[in-house]
Amino acid sequence: MKNTKKKLNGKSKVVKASFQQVDVASSLSKTQASLVLHSFIATFPGNNITKYSGLNTLAKYMNKQGIIKSVSTLFPTQWHSATKFGVNQIMMSVVMSSFCGINRICRISSFTGDGLVRVLLKLNKSINENAISTALKKLGQKGARKLQSFLLSKNSRWLEESGLTSITLDADSTVKSVCGNQEGAAKGFNTTKKGAKSYHPLLVFISEMKLLYHTWFRTGEAYTSNGIVDFLKEVKTSLPENIEKVFFRADSGFFSGGLFDLLESYGWDYLVKVK
Repeated sequence: MKNTKKKLNGKSKVVKASFQQVDVASSLSKTQASLVLHSFIATFPGNNITKYSGLNTLAKYMNKQGIIKSVSTLFPTQWHSATKFGVNQIMMSVVMSSFCGINRICRISSFTGDGLVRVLLKLNKSINENAISTALKKLGQKGARKLQSFLLSKNSRWLEESGLTSITLDADSTVKSVCGNQEGAAKGFNTTKKGAKSYHPLLVFISEMKLLYHTWFRTGEAYTSNGIVDFLKEVKTSLPENIEKVFFRADSGFFSGGLFDLLESYGWDYLVKVK
């Protein structure tokens, strides 16, 4: 009985009621008793059941790192009578949905209708597709660059806190196929869906931390090494002072004289595969 009370967290009254009912039912027939007892079986409605329970831990981590507060500061909302959602709410809904494997705006609306998601984002109702599209269009390229700079500064701080003095930078690119005529998408080298439009982002990782340190969004027709020099200049500028030695690695797609000249001027060791 004691264990039952602990599990029910103060709901022992329900248990007592059921035992009292058993005493009353003891004088009745078995069929009658079962009917009486069934009326006391607890039911658990599925209104608040969620398949995104892991987001609670993610939200706590993001709050601890000050990410949500920083996003709210970087992208303030100008509230009007017709404004229903904050820019920070929309941006965080996109981020959280991405963690859950949702990669289309049209599916974020149902995602934000989830009970837990609405609590985490402080939403009164789900965010519709038009509201998301309108908010992102208003941010434009300026907003994208601002967000990119913020993420790079966060990665720089984490790198500094790691205590590393020597790092390995791995440059790479990836092809992301799209369906439709999205802005910036173009036909290019695509091994998975030949002839399909795609994006071709540029990436650099810190091997020791397994961290995606910096990225550039590029059109699908961009060659692998396009923009690598300016890209690495941003990376070099962001590196904390405790980084004394850098080893740069890349595949044959990045083989270019301009890249080698830059690496030599930085004094970085490098390994680039020959074409």
